[in-house]
Order: sequence, then C-alpha cells, then structure tokens
Amino acid sequence: MSPITPPNERKCLRCGRLEVWDDDNTVWVAATVDGEPQRGTRHCVHEWNVTGTYNPITPQ
Repeated sequence: MSPITPPNERKCLRCGRLEVWDDDNTVWVAATVDGEPQRGTRHCVHEWNVTGTYNPITPQ
C-alpha cells in the first residue's frame, strides 16, 4: 500500500495568507517569513491553492 502524504503548506489565492501545518497542535497556522506572520486580510474568505496537480500518494 502506498503512503498518503498530506500537504504541509497552503496559500490563499485572494489575500496571500500563507499557512503551514503544525504537527504538535494538529492545526494550520500562519507562516512566518522574515519574522512577519503571513496573515493576509482579516475578512477574506480564503480560497486555498488546492489544485489537481498535487498528488498525496507517495510512489514506492
């Protein structure tokens, strides 16, 4: 059986919010780039860059 590898980051196509997966707390959190959290726009209804090009199945 092939292992499933979930994404570890995502970016909003509307406001640019960048999030990374926090394994310790099992939640998405705003990424920090050059000491600044990448929060995007507070009232954005985020549209994540999930496309058909990402393949979660790792070939063996």
